[in-house]
Amino acid sequence: MKTALKYFKETCETIEKEGLTKNEKIITTPQGAKVQLADGREVVNMCANNYLGLGNNPEVIKSAKESYDKYGYGLSSVRFICGTQSVHKELEKKLSNFLGTDDTILYSSCFDANGGLFETLLNDQDAIITDELNHASIIDGCRLCKAKKFRYKNNDMQDLRAKLEEAKDARIKLIATDGVFSMDGIVANLKEICDLADEYDALVMVDDSHSAGFMGATGRGTAEHCGVQGRVDIITGTFGKALGGASGGFTSGRREIIDLLRQRSRPYLFSNTLAPAVAYASIKVLDIIENDLSIREKLFENTKLFAEKIKEIGLDVLDNGTPIIPVMLYDEHKAVEMAKRMMEKGVYVVAFSYPVVPRGKARIRTQLSAALSKEDILYIVECFRQVKEEMGL
Repeated sequence: MKTALKYFKETCETIEKEGLTKNEKIITTPQGAKVQLADGREVVNMCANNYLGLGNNPEVIKSAKESYDKYGYGLSSVRFICGTQSVHKELEKKLSNFLGTDDTILYSSCFDANGGLFETLLNDQDAIITDELNHASIIDGCRLCKAKKFRYKNNDMQDLRAKLEEAKDARIKLIATDGVFSMDGIVANLKEICDLADEYDALVMVDDSHSAGFMGATGRGTAEHCGVQGRVDIITGTFGKALGGASGGFTSGRREIIDLLRQRSRPYLFSNTLAPAVAYASIKVLDIIENDLSIREKLFENTKLFAEKIKEIGLDVLDNGTPIIPVMLYDEHKAVEMAKRMMEKGVYVVAFSYPVVPRGKARIRTQLSAALSKEDILYIVECFRQVKEEMGL
């Protein structure tokens, strides 16, 4: 055991020496456009997944409070034993109606939803064709499955076709992709993916964690954005980002698929059910999104403004029309230094380096929120300008 602990300690020390330690900063306030750090400083928040600004919404908070009187704190069990309440079924139905799917199953996280998907549906007679930039939860879910794996270049439809051709003799073929790729803000080419799926008789799975609630004309995700609603067989997602910012995940799609997941998906069968407060408040979140498109519109107004202004100061950014706009530094140490200096100026950003992104692709991933004001955005851009000048970039 001493040898193992020594190795673990040395590995952490190496990470620290390389300047790549991923330190957690403690905040003492609810999530919002601004947060207070443990040392008392207030900073503008540019690194949260709180796209619609609903993480501290009064109506959502009120619903969560009401839920404790109605449904209690938790259920202490998994769904098929004694962990299902009417609120869980109500949320599943509401989410299915929102996404335009047959049925929905809830998980404690989207990581669990993806982790319990592939091994339930596929075996060694089948094939998964997965985008190279898919989220870690999809990668891990694929590892748990005995199906043959084929990885295609990011959003490269020619390469996807080639991989489908390689997998053409598989019993079941499943194409897996993020809807919006979380590190680059790229939108998956779902129109061509669905066309290829039709041609090769494949299923399509989309992780909409970074798109459900705001992508598409009414916020119904990348399927709506790409005009393929009804053609995506499986949608996974989370309540931890735009849909309230709390926790919990889901898989939504064809009835036959959801039915099988309820019977065989291990994270669903062996993990406690979603807390009733999260389920109840998530219903309120969906009500808000369906009835107030102005929040989505504000998010994209902020996104457009920031993209225009950050380009004007000469930083290298990836602008793919989504609220994820990475500022590319490429060098890990420069990214860490920029994040440090931005925090000193009152802007909360985080450096992303290997293994979160590939080596040589270090960045500051900025994320816009509907909660930010125009003044907030202009202040953030000015701070980036100052730090760029200070660092001689």
